[in-house]
Amino acid sequence: MRLFMISQLMISHLVRASALAVVCVAALATESPARTPYDGAWSVLIVTTKGDCDRAYRYGITIANGDVVYDGGVVSLYGRVGGNGAVRVIVTSGNARANATGRLNRRVGSGGWYGSSGQSLCSGYWQASRT
Repeated sequence: MRLFMISQLMISHLVRASALAVVCVAALATESPARTPYDGAWSVLIVTTKGDCDRAYRYGITIANGDVVYDGGVVSLYGRVGGNGAVRVIVTSGNARANATGRLNRRVGSGGWYGSSGQSLCSGYWQASRT
């Protein structure tokens, strides 16, 4: 009789744990991806003010869940926008590399950058606006 009661208690505990696991998995499956106020399409102007790097570039980028995404081919871009709008981006192309920091609000943003292209050290600023 005692073995039967222990077995029933274990089965009852197992059923409750399984039900809880199913509820947790269902809740995770229905969550939508996190969005930030900065998500969407942006146009970014990058200007060189010091050094022998190219004078200016304009890129169309997308921010998705706080990640900065660029699908332009010759330039690799990795970046992140924090919850407070702080931006940190790394751009590479061949032997050129640049680091950028700054801040976005819901419509515009700006900041500075520094980097190198071959032997040239360069720096400048960037400005962004929603498209």
